[in-house]
Amino acid sequence: MHGFLLRRPICALALSALMLTHAGTADAGPALVFDAANGRVLYAEDHDNVWHPASLTKIMTAYMTFEAIKAGKLTLQTKLVASEVSVVQPPSKVGLPVGATMTVELALQALIIKSANDVAVMLAEGIGGSVEEFGKQMNATSKRIGMTHSNFVNPHGLPDPAQVTTARDLGILSMAVLRDFPEYAALWQKHDVRIGRRVLRTHNGLLRTYDGADGLKTGFICDSGYNVVATASREGKRVVAVVLGEPSGAARTIRAAGLLEHGFQNGAWSDLLQPPHTVRTLPIPADAKSAPTVVRSELLNRDCNPGRRRPAAVAAVAKAKQQRAELAKKAGAVPADAAAASTAAVPAQKPAASTKAAAPQAPAKAAN
Repeated sequence: MHGFLLRRPICALALSALMLTHAGTADAGPALVFDAANGRVLYAEDHDNVWHPASLTKIMTAYMTFEAIKAGKLTLQTKLVASEVSVVQPPSKVGLPVGATMTVELALQALIIKSANDVAVMLAEGIGGSVEEFGKQMNATSKRIGMTHSNFVNPHGLPDPAQVTTARDLGILSMAVLRDFPEYAALWQKHDVRIGRRVLRTHNGLLRTYDGADGLKTGFICDSGYNVVATASREGKRVVAVVLGEPSGAARTIRAAGLLEHGFQNGAWSDLLQPPHTVRTLPIPADAKSAPTVVRSELLNRDCNPGRRRPAAVAAVAKAKQQRAELAKKAGAVPADAAAASTAAVPAQKPAASTKAAAPQAPAKAAN
């Protein structure tokens, strides 16, 4: 597996030099980094490998809700009703009883911040009439905005063998959200939402730890691993990173932070060192995998691997911590124990994930 990597000269920053030493030394999940303004790719790795999106699906659900509001089908104050279908969804969820209502405005916050699966169904039924019909509308929307290797059957991303996407397609979707609905930018930045007496907090650790982080969404099921589409802005420049298949939430945050940092540090050199590609024009790798890679056996999550932690996964996290400490020391920028959110031009890699294609199994606790 080889990444599409724009390399800087030998005299570049020390941390970038160290990054190049680690790049390509081990297999990792798909990754993509690009400039949000024009889609120019700054790093790509297995960007057309098919993957289960988990709760990154909710980016599409939110996009379609924004479209429905724009078209006048809904307003932010429209009341959505909790159905029997919505209340039986597994966590993450708000937990409304049958017949309870919620405004579209609050539903969007619960969807994006809490990653609530029951609320995703409420939105799907409010827009499409049923989950099945909404799935058809999701696929029509994905084709319309240029996604070419995605298929949706539900609005939340809970396990289904037919629910698939790629890092490239998630990049295209994210660009569409940022371009078409900038008025909802604050939703992707929020750390928490209050529903009744409860305060529900985001799963996106980058919003707390990475300088300039301002969205978008995390996702997890056992078969996909820990995924994130992350955005960050600095000095008028916005970078988007897509990370799929990390072994833990912490590893996901570390790798996404490294990719974002790479985007900020290396963007100025890109066109000088390699012909520019956008998310849409990036070449399709000859070895792109058309069946979803299942990474369940590599995860630290006990619901995915009851009663045990695989040594390979433990070693991957330990290696990530060691690498970011080395990067911080080399760059002389921040203490080793504070480096997780801002070091590494390219993230720590993890051991090879299984490439066996298999139908997803529902985890004991579901996606967020």
